[in-house]
Amino acid sequence: MKDKRKQIICKLMEDSMYVPMKEKELAIFLQVKKEDRDALRQILDELMEEGEIYITSKGKYLRGNPAKVGLGTAKQGTNQGDSKLTRKGLIASGVEGKGKYNRISSDSQETEIITGTFVSHPKGFGFVEIDGSEEDLFIPEEYTGGAFHKDIVEVQFLPPSAGKRREARVVKIVERGITTLVGTYQKSKNFGFVVPDNDRFADDIFVPIERSKGAVDGHKVVVELTDYGRPKTAHQKGKSPEGKVVEILGHINDPGVDIMCIVKGFDLPMEFGEKVLNQAERVSKPVSDADREGRLDLRDVVMVTIDGEDAKDLDDAVSLTVEDDKYRLGVHIADVTNYVQENSALDREALKRGTSVYLVDRVIPMLPHVLSNGICSLNQGEDRLALSCLMDFDEKGSLLNYEIAETVINVNQRMSYTSVKKILEGDAEENAKYEALVLMFKQMAQLSGILRAKRHQRGAIDFDFPESKIILDRQGHPLEIRPYDRNVATKMIEDFMLAANETIAQHFYWLELPFVYRVHEKPDPEKIQKLSAFIQNMGYFIKGGAHPKEIQKLLSQIEGTPEEALISRLALRSMKQARYTPECGGHFGLACDYYTHFTSPIRRYPDLQIHRIIKEQLRGRLSDERCSHYDGILPEVTKHASEMERRADEAERETDKLKKVEFMADHIGEVFDGVISGVTAWGIYVELPNSVEGLVHVSKIPGDYFYYREETYDMVGESTGQTYKLGQTVKVRVQDCDKAARTIDFGLVEGED
Repeated sequence: MKDKRKQIICKLMEDSMYVPMKEKELAIFLQVKKEDRDALRQILDELMEEGEIYITSKGKYLRGNPAKVGLGTAKQGTNQGDSKLTRKGLIASGVEGKGKYNRISSDSQETEIITGTFVSHPKGFGFVEIDGSEEDLFIPEEYTGGAFHKDIVEVQFLPPSAGKRREARVVKIVERGITTLVGTYQKSKNFGFVVPDNDRFADDIFVPIERSKGAVDGHKVVVELTDYGRPKTAHQKGKSPEGKVVEILGHINDPGVDIMCIVKGFDLPMEFGEKVLNQAERVSKPVSDADREGRLDLRDVVMVTIDGEDAKDLDDAVSLTVEDDKYRLGVHIADVTNYVQENSALDREALKRGTSVYLVDRVIPMLPHVLSNGICSLNQGEDRLALSCLMDFDEKGSLLNYEIAETVINVNQRMSYTSVKKILEGDAEENAKYEALVLMFKQMAQLSGILRAKRHQRGAIDFDFPESKIILDRQGHPLEIRPYDRNVATKMIEDFMLAANETIAQHFYWLELPFVYRVHEKPDPEKIQKLSAFIQNMGYFIKGGAHPKEIQKLLSQIEGTPEEALISRLALRSMKQARYTPECGGHFGLACDYYTHFTSPIRRYPDLQIHRIIKEQLRGRLSDERCSHYDGILPEVTKHASEMERRADEAERETDKLKKVEFMADHIGEVFDGVISGVTAWGIYVELPNSVEGLVHVSKIPGDYFYYREETYDMVGESTGQTYKLGQTVKVRVQDCDKAARTIDFGLVEGED
């Protein structure tokens, strides 16, 4: 070990004062510049390969050889000499909890047991997701071992195949992931069965007549699984799953039953328990003198809330003053933690829900309405408790100074996005109506533009895909699909919330206290490389790999071009999903090093958790004991919050799809202009201007035999060479709508590309 740099690292880790550090912490401690981080990573990898250091399950480096500390050793390779203990392999193999590798094995022999979550596919096969690993395992249909969707399973590797993914077989079902299903009841003479709504469950559920709860044909029901059945094998007959009806939601054609099926299917908790409601009533007292004590009084500061017309839970207010070219921006957030104490019934319920869910016809709140629409809502003209982030910016958008404080506020005016937009566009009537606030709104628009330009300058990416709002009648039938208006007022609030979130995140990062961050990791280099190779054929380039500024430059270059839709979608698909974590990993999309969610504690549990930490720090109560407490709970809190966020997103998408199918059922036979939004082996997806998406099945593309060409993301005619690709405009006819499957079938109108 002649390399002096390696000697320094080893000497550091041998020191009795050394505390195990992660790669980033080592880089900061050793004062390694950002551009030299790759070199540090290479040195750490080499030291591990040499057996000088190892990495723990939490990604922290220690001196010594893992074989001597009970981590196991790498096996000898079959054809390529000794296997190496790589940094990536050790991290993956040490993951705790679900997804734990039982022992290290770089060559992944068939005897290795891995625990993960089974994800079923409608066609019978499945995948196993492993915590801590970006690669999931493919499970062929004959090796699923009777596992149901979301089961926790143990798997063993199958011999390597020609496929891209590593294959495995389920050897044990550790824990059932789903105990109830939603479906349609069908009655026979002496029994019934339930056809599950979720197509990931291929088998119907047998229901003995005495366990049917009186359900009749066409009832939508919740069935509890009492027996998961047995898959058919060469040696034994298969057995259908069994269950009992625990709830009848109504007839399939009853108004509102369709949405309720999705709510129950995603296990979204609708009602609050009596204990939670009673506690919410008890704490919902008007703000008193005792509540105001010790808080910064900002009731004389002019401030407004700006939301949609139908919003009821107003959790953020903004204020702005300008003096000597210095903007004093105040972002004031409802102090929900004053009413939701840690580990109370309210807190436990909010943690379980994780987030409010905004469905097409209803909101399922994280907190009871008496709080979310009452004492925690920043209603006009009423004293409210808040956490405020007061920031000073110069005319270039640089943050000069800031203050975080517990405050008491009183909102002067409730505004809507529509009204503020009209004011900024010079509408005489709106300007006269809100004359006293017009100057502040104009100054807000100035600051918003400055902050947005500064964010753009550093490389922040803005994927501005169209969103829509579905208008329903009283029976729940869709009347209209309107584009969501992302106007100057919505962007203004967006800019101010981003500024507050960044300020709070960087403040607590440098305090080195336990915290919750919103992290958006760098894209997978392979995906960026694939995108880069594809766009080169069109004359575009991504220089320097995965850097947000390069993605932003690309989006600017393609703006207004025929290939804009195609490249924008491919760029978006190369991105990773943002998540909550106690580790500050930066936000790729926003091109910032520190980011959190501070601004919506009424509807997001991570924000509520963050407020609790902020208040303890402001009050000087964040002792070592409390820090240890947060270090202990935050990994699970953030993991659960990320899962609940994904569940809510999926439920929202499904309800939107359902109502879009119902809307298009009234337009069967009509012809529409559309844009190809997706190309797959089974057909092309076409999106209409109203955001409705349907499929033209590959077998129904006229004029030739078409096949999918993966390397260029297009559909090609075998004889004619005709292509259909992302972003291409086409005319389609609505052929069929399947509300149960939530699908729309389009047909191409020939000769009118």
